[in-house]
Amino acid sequence: MFNRLLKRLTVRSSGPKLPLAAAALLISMGAQAHVTLEEPAAVANTGYKAVLRVTHGCEGSPTHTVRVQIPAGFLGTKPIPKPGWKLELQRAKLAEPYDSHGRKIDETVSEVIWRAQSPEAFLADAHYDEFVLRGQTPAKPGVIWFKVQQLCEKGELNWAEVPSTGSSTKGLKAPAARLEVLPGMSGGGGHQH
Repeated sequence: MFNRLLKRLTVRSSGPKLPLAAAALLISMGAQAHVTLEEPAAVANTGYKAVLRVTHGCEGSPTHTVRVQIPAGFLGTKPIPKPGWKLELQRAKLAEPYDSHGRKIDETVSEVIWRAQSPEAFLADAHYDEFVLRGQTPAKPGVIWFKVQQLCEKGELNWAEVPSTGSSTKGLKAPAARLEVLPGMSGGGGHQH
């Protein structure tokens, strides 16, 4: 998304000032240092690849575990394994089962956990990495939140704050990763792989 924004600003620019301003804006957005989604918006009732970006450790300490709570309504979660990390899934019963490819689905992934298998696999504070999962967005438009717990050799960070009203993360010290689910086109959407 940021690359598209930068490209759009660069193409429309008539001089060097706008691309430099755009670059400064993008750098400052990355400096926020929260766990964020690469693509912060998706269409309702469609497949979505959630790329959660972890940009630092816990006050200099390396990360060994990343736990992601899957938002209600985000179905069919499948994480991507990471070399050197063990993958665990927690499951929960659904209040309303649904059909998928002729099968009744009555439970869903409620949490995805990546754990480094050795200190050599830890994510150093000076490094950046992505933790990726795929699923289907809720049918109803609105904002959903991926709450992320980052456990480090010393300490932890809980990116789990959500606003009491509205959907702005302004003023939150440790906001959850926000995904805006947009209305789909009529007749579109549906299950995608």
